[in-house]
Amino acid sequence: MTRSALMACAAALCLLAPGEVYAQNRVSIDLPDNAARAAAPAARAVNFAAEAGAPGGTLILPMRPGDTAAGRAPMLSEAERRMVDAALTSAAFEGQARRTETLRGIGEWDRIIVVGVGDASDLAAVQLSGAVVGRLLVSDMAPATLSVQGLPASVAAELTTGFGIGHYRSDLYSTTREAGVPGGLSVVGDAAAGAEPLYRGRGQPLVEAMTWTRDIANEPANSVYPQTFVERAQAAFRGVDNVSIEVLDEAAMQRLGMGAILGVGRGSHRPPRMLIVRYQGAGGQPVVLAGKGITFDTGGISLKPGAGMGNMKMDMSGAAGVVGATLALAKSQAPVNVVAIAALAENMPDGQAIRPADVLTAMDGTTIEIISTDAEGRLVLADAIAWAEANLDPAVIVDMATLTGSVGGALGGEYAGLFSRHDALADQLIAAGRATGEGVWRLPLHPSYAADMASSIADLQNTGGSGAGAGTGAHFIGHFVEEDTPWAHIDMANMAYGGANDWKPDGSFGYGVRLLERFVRDYQPVPAGRAEGGR
Repeated sequence: MTRSALMACAAALCLLAPGEVYAQNRVSIDLPDNAARAAAPAARAVNFAAEAGAPGGTLILPMRPGDTAAGRAPMLSEAERRMVDAALTSAAFEGQARRTETLRGIGEWDRIIVVGVGDASDLAAVQLSGAVVGRLLVSDMAPATLSVQGLPASVAAELTTGFGIGHYRSDLYSTTREAGVPGGLSVVGDAAAGAEPLYRGRGQPLVEAMTWTRDIANEPANSVYPQTFVERAQAAFRGVDNVSIEVLDEAAMQRLGMGAILGVGRGSHRPPRMLIVRYQGAGGQPVVLAGKGITFDTGGISLKPGAGMGNMKMDMSGAAGVVGATLALAKSQAPVNVVAIAALAENMPDGQAIRPADVLTAMDGTTIEIISTDAEGRLVLADAIAWAEANLDPAVIVDMATLTGSVGGALGGEYAGLFSRHDALADQLIAAGRATGEGVWRLPLHPSYAADMASSIADLQNTGGSGAGAGTGAHFIGHFVEEDTPWAHIDMANMAYGGANDWKPDGSFGYGVRLLERFVRDYQPVPAGRAEGGR
């Protein structure tokens, strides 16, 4: 029997394999939060004007190589501009991207921050320069003024966007942080008028989507679990045009035969959910973005070590990223057709949890031998992708997941791993990564991985031994994508979460929001048909 026939049979008869049957007395318990979240850190209001107001707070001066204060700071007196230039000469400041110099005691400003933007042709680097300043001012409640005099409007808009991304705070439960609302950010100068529609139209929605994505990945698992993830997403999209949201609960997933995601969620009192967010700003087949949404990952019966397990609250970063990218596109009313699927479950080790050697049946009829219950992200994505293939007629499927530790061993902290059977699709994702600074590096999908995933009792097993872990994980997911559907897998386990850097404080990076937002906007159709690449 073909996979499609098996899937139709399972859906029609509402069958689950014996290893997937739930105990009839299972009770879903909606546990209350154990911590009261403080009010979310307030963002700075952003306004645009031709001229600066009265001096006060922080003045931000972006500089390219060769620039002087005379061309960048009309709000300073001639004597003050000479002081700025002398200080920069003394510091050997030459407008290098991301470099900052903080000057005090000049005029009536509390301080002047000079930030290099390089040659300004690399807008990703410009955005990062803005983020660096946003990070510097994240705890400063005084108003700030960003001078964009003499800059192109696109550069001014990217600086403002970067500032908002960098101005994020992850101390969501702190009761001791500064109270009140920070002063606004005034973007002033001759570029302000042209920058405002660029920022309002795309930059601001991107900042808001990044904030939502980071928040939901930084929250503890007693606050964000499958149902509350759904509720947070519904609230974020409320009032946004051309959006529809569908949620599959346990009963719906049982009717559809989604034994893989149901199996993962069986050990938790908080049942799984499949969240589908459609934004239709254009016609045609949709671009489908599927994300792994494990709201907490203990490893299940294959229990993880205790050290560092708390970071597994972020194991839903793939789902957060695809929903966040769709939120940015929808809020900006981009002319695209995109569907985000968040496959949400909590992987816990109670008496009903799946065990190594159990066999599950995915929605498309594939039987899966469980080798490790800690290889659960690929299981939830299997059913998400099978549902997309059956219901959406996708133009392309891109899935994103914190899937394997091995991808970090291969690529460090600079790139996410990219796998694809279609060269033209991989090229577009690589280009989007370069344009946004969220890099991806293509890794192979070798035919030998099929043997690594072979099972003696089922169609395939969920891990491939001690070899190419990232590659065999990608191969597993690719099994559920029809061969002629353009598909790519992004393993971003090494990029999702970590210590503070120029972009962010400790915690979530929000990786994938900017990458996928750019990819979907720029997407050029990849002809369906037998895959031509991937080795």
